Amino acid sequence: MLNQLKTNLAAGALWFSALLACGAGWETVPNEPTCTARHEAAMTALNGKLYLLGGRGVKPVEEYDPAANGWKQLAPTPMQFHHFQALAVSDRIAVVGAMTGGYPKEPAVSNVWWYDPAKDEWAKGPAMPAGRERGGAGTVLHDNKIYLVCGNTNGHWNGFVPWLDVLDLKTGQWTPLPDAPHARDHFQAALVDGKIVAAGGRRSYAETKQTFNLTVAEVDVYDIAAGQWTTLKENIPTPRAGCMAVARDGKVVVIGGESDRQPQAHAEVEALSLIDANWSAWPSLNQGRHGTGAAFIGNELYVAAGCAKRGGSPETNSVERIVWPQPLAR
Repeated sequence: MLNQLKTNLAAGALWFSALLACGAGWETVPNEPTCTARHEAAMTALNGKLYLLGGRGVKPVEEYDPAANGWKQLAPTPMQFHHFQALAVSDRIAVVGAMTGGYPKEPAVSNVWWYDPAKDEWAKGPAMPAGRERGGAGTVLHDNKIYLVCGNTNGHWNGFVPWLDVLDLKTGQWTPLPDAPHARDHFQAALVDGKIVAAGGRRSYAETKQTFNLTVAEVDVYDIAAGQWTTLKENIPTPRAGCMAVARDGKVVVIGGESDRQPQAHAEVEALSLIDANWSAWPSLNQGRHGTGAAFIGNELYVAAGCAKRGGSPETNSVERIVWPQPLAR
């Protein structure tokens, strides 16, 4: 067991060294046309392009083509979508567990929505699970099923929940699963080797003037095959909400965010290895941001848009990327 631990730690050190050897860290990408400045939005990648969706107000979907190094405006959302994590599913993008309306009691969007980039069209999908509608939740895709993790039933006012539900895309039916150990909203979930990782987020509680205060340090992991939750021994090093999360090669990377500890959006980037359940620091963003998404095109990890300070302004339209190290040690 000791030898295995030493092997895991050595692999983690090698991986981090490879990351630093790739370059100076995050690169600000000059792009023209730029994307729309927005926050509480989402971003995902599909077929080698980035798609930026939603945010406060009704905004167009925007597509980034790395070959052209610019953004193209596409169809607007059919209604106001914000506080959600976009999922690429086959050749479409799913909006699941979004909020709509204005602060602080934003209602949950009552249906799943689908965006088809090839047709530049929106379509309404299945209803959200009755009595368990919420926004600000994490979402992951596994085995043609969408998992909706935690969230908030009443915007920022109160209503943070530990719920876990799964939508079978073949049948369109929702099934409730065991509650997470900790309720949270304003976070993004990640999937690693059949395990759902919930890291970051908060319990938004504007009713008691604690909108930003109740960050969740604990990291909860749901084993889909076993149907069980566990809480890791090591907390996230920098508790914050509104952060982005991506997973690759056995690791979850949590990017940016906001908290009550500072007026500026967080620039911290931290990586969790599921092999040894240890966190390591990545190079920080050039521009701290919260309320957006992160996604890969090939071996490059992108972030775009978001908000540069805690709360709702100023919104940014800047884009950054970092090269994911290859080959990777796990």
